[in-house]
Amino acid sequence: MSRKGVGLAAFDRSRLTSAQFASHGSSLRSNDAQALETQLSVFRSLLQQFAQTHAKDIRSNPSFRAQFARMCAAIGVDPLASSSAGSGAGNSMWAQLLGRSVNDFYFELAVRVVEVCGATRGENGGLIGVRELREKVVRGRMEGAPEITDDDVLRAVGTLKPLGSSYSVIKVGNKPYIRSVPKELNTDQSAVLEAVQVLGYVSVSMLMVNLRWTRARAQTAVEDLLGEGMLWVDKQAQEWEYWSPGFMLDVDGTTTAGG
Repeated sequence: MSRKGVGLAAFDRSRLTSAQFASHGSSLRSNDAQALETQLSVFRSLLQQFAQTHAKDIRSNPSFRAQFARMCAAIGVDPLASSSAGSGAGNSMWAQLLGRSVNDFYFELAVRVVEVCGATRGENGGLIGVRELREKVVRGRMEGAPEITDDDVLRAVGTLKPLGSSYSVIKVGNKPYIRSVPKELNTDQSAVLEAVQVLGYVSVSMLMVNLRWTRARAQTAVEDLLGEGMLWVDKQAQEWEYWSPGFMLDVDGTTTAGG
């Protein structure tokens, strides 16, 4: 018995079934998206109520403020950009909570960050620890000014993104730094800076022993950082030592303060 070929009707039914599946899938995705948007809307409303209830704590307690910001980020709310209904231009949620324009607060802090980075670039090659930068900013503020945390500094740096790659946050080991030069650190340079954090300095032989590098590789890495001003060299030691500028300045400051 001869086998009959598949007719056009079978192809039509197959196309119809595929179209129905596609339509059903699209409907499910649409329903899921609507349900998710409804949940996010509820979360945002509860977050606003929380902000109004704990406004005083958010204004006065920088740790509480940071936690609140993380809560906002978790549901996709940017406190620096979010505005309440009917509020004027530039009056964000943070502006109401802090009792002043948050844009002014972070703009002023960002300006100070730029000033400190510029003033210390000759010392550190454009790479300064977040804690060190914050301490320098705090020393230049008037008495009674709101407390500034590392989190505030990081958010201020985030407002400098329109300036391009000149200002960014990088991590060397577990320590965050502000980089104010448009230069990417390569893997070897990052490894050297991480090693410097242990004693405050490294030498070529230390890198060769601990990282199992060749002399040429270790020498190239430290000389690149030296050329960028991110390390200082002490030629008085038996073997040249390459120091972190921030560490040397901290030691000098401690020695001076101690007498």
